[in-house]
Amino acid sequence: MEANKIIIKPLLSEKSYADIAKKRYWFVVDKSATKTQIKDAVEELFNVQVEQVNTLITAKKPRKRQGRTQGYISAKKKAIVTLKADSKPIAFFESLS
Repeated sequence: MEANKIIIKPLLSEKSYADIAKKRYWFVVDKSATKTQIKDAVEELFNVQVEQVNTLITAKKPRKRQGRTQGYISAKKKAIVTLKADSKPIAFFESLS
């Protein structure tokens, strides 16, 4: 699988902003991607050294009903990537903090 297809988008929230100082970055990733594939993709795309990858899958949730339509918020897979201490930070996230 290609690196561009594994990393879908960065996850930006209050909790992820607090982790930028610790060199921990959050991403929404493809559901079928493994931790090794995520590590390789981040290292290839951002030219950094990854120490650890943690993943979690959120369950789908019912969406509030609007008139007659009712649906679900789709499930996502999130990855929390921790960089090595001697690695350079990711430039995209550094511009946000």
